[in-house]
Amino acid sequence: MDTDRQPVDLARVPVADRDRVWLERVYRGDDAPQATLRAILMGGVIGGVMSLSNLYIGLKTGWGLGVGITACIVSYAVWQALMRFGLARTEMTILENNCMQSTATSAGVSTGGTMVSAIAAYLIIFDEQLSPAVLTAWTVFLALLGVAIAVPMKRQMINREQLAFPSGVAAAETLRSLYAGGGTALRKARSLFLALAAGAVVKWFVEGHAAAVTAAALPAWCALLAIPATLPLGFRLGGRPASAYGLALPVDPQMMAAGAIVGLRTAASMAAGAVVLYAVLGPRLEAAGVFAEMHAAGALDRPEVSAGAVRRWGLWTGSALMVSAGLTAFAFQWRSLVHALAGLRGLVGRPVAAGHDPLARIEVPMSWFLAGTLVAGTGCIIIMHRAWQVPLHLGLVAVLLAFVLSLVACRAAGETDITPIGAMGKVTQLFYGVALPQRMDANLMTAGVTAGAAGAAADLLTDLKSGYLLGANARLQTLAQAAGILFGTAVIVPAWYVLVPDASVISGDTARFTAPAASVWASVAQLLSRGFDSLHVTCQRGMLAGAVLGIAITVIEQLAPRRLARWIPSATGLGLAFVIEFHDSLAFLVGATVAAALARLRPAAAETYVVPVSSGIIAGESLMGVAIAFLHAAGLLGGHPPG
Repeated sequence: MDTDRQPVDLARVPVADRDRVWLERVYRGDDAPQATLRAILMGGVIGGVMSLSNLYIGLKTGWGLGVGITACIVSYAVWQALMRFGLARTEMTILENNCMQSTATSAGVSTGGTMVSAIAAYLIIFDEQLSPAVLTAWTVFLALLGVAIAVPMKRQMINREQLAFPSGVAAAETLRSLYAGGGTALRKARSLFLALAAGAVVKWFVEGHAAAVTAAALPAWCALLAIPATLPLGFRLGGRPASAYGLALPVDPQMMAAGAIVGLRTAASMAAGAVVLYAVLGPRLEAAGVFAEMHAAGALDRPEVSAGAVRRWGLWTGSALMVSAGLTAFAFQWRSLVHALAGLRGLVGRPVAAGHDPLARIEVPMSWFLAGTLVAGTGCIIIMHRAWQVPLHLGLVAVLLAFVLSLVACRAAGETDITPIGAMGKVTQLFYGVALPQRMDANLMTAGVTAGAAGAAADLLTDLKSGYLLGANARLQTLAQAAGILFGTAVIVPAWYVLVPDASVISGDTARFTAPAASVWASVAQLLSRGFDSLHVTCQRGMLAGAVLGIAITVIEQLAPRRLARWIPSATGLGLAFVIEFHDSLAFLVGATVAAALARLRPAAAETYVVPVSSGIIAGESLMGVAIAFLHAAGLLGGHPPG
């Protein structure tokens, strides 16, 4: 078996010959260990742990961070350690690690997207948790639907069209560099684990330490070791301390690490948006008595200005900005839509006879697509009908919309590495706002079908791109992806009830999590149900301004020369700044600035350390945050985690 084959630029090979050339020069053979039990178990454990991290960071920022590269580094390092101590006999092959990362990314990403969007939005609006049985079944069926939908897209988008899927390419290159040996692999692994430990320690002293002292688990003098999450600013705005409007300096490095991954353009846009909202608009709204009027109308918990009150007002502007920008970008992707719809015939057309198809025994057969879509789609339709009284025919429409919009989302992911899950969900929300008016529960959950399936499908295709480049068996990798759904669901469903025991944790002026993605979903559902008249007049004006700004930025971004793109503000960054805390947006800028400076001054060091260190800090802090929440739930630290 040839395990050292060189990469082949298949884009230069005629389409008719690509499958044959790939089989002869890239595929590593049927005898190469791939979806082994140890690979799937390793991926399931790593992905299950990372799903906690993504749930935590998703509730804080609305974003889900990639798991694949982190899983590859962790798996490689752990297996090397097991071999060193004699607990493993043979090295895990590169294709085993590839299947491992499919299991890990499925467990860590595909199962949690619905939690931080539709499910959290449902809790915000109705102040009611779904039963564990419904939530478990819903999570599994949504993720499986996405896996099934991706099956016919693989050969079209990856084999024939050779779409980039940059994250998949990055994961493949990471695995190649790890298995090439040398000091770089060791430095990446070591830096990730050290950063993970440091992040966990910092999180304990920020959130858990003071609670432990209060609960008498530690001596009183230990309270001196507690680290504040933020530092107050000393100046005043409108006769009030700046802290009254939420202005503070960040200390906690978790958001700084996220900013290092997100990039300087988005982070700078977030910081600019935060200054506009909290330092400029906040004092003006307070002086005009807006917050007192919103309290009188029942939109705020109290009449006094606070960071939560400013954020609750800004939610409408930020939501409109992000939704309008997403839908405008979707409109500019009309070519992707046309290509996706034109490719339907290729996806469901008559398959090549097995005897003439060189990849028939390697690629996933259409029978898997049909069976998976039937089972998972039927499951989603039944749950929507029984839990939220969605008529069966409209439930079927939701599944069909999920298929069509997933085609667009996956193509966008393949071309740009950005999966427009939010925009796909909003398209469905707008459709059901007309089909089922005043039904916010149905509006959220039907849109959840589209977003959940699109996210899972794009995740699988990104992993299959890695496998394609490394010469893996697509059938085995798809099975590993499906197995990851079970691992992720088993972890994330109980964790959801611990982290978010009730609506007060993600809504209200003193919420622990800002839950920006869920807030946007909830605001759209409420607006479609209640109409503009239910909002304060300044919120209506903010929505209009946000919508216009989102459209304008996206149009300029699409039409401007590429060399000017980095100077155009990010609509997503600006909108997100109106939904999260001021200090979190500022922390993003700090992290992105440090990463950009390192990339300019020491590009080799940045290439080696930025992603592993940032991922380690985020994972360490998130996992410690989850652990603290479990300790609070068990009564060992007393009460709920601090807000």
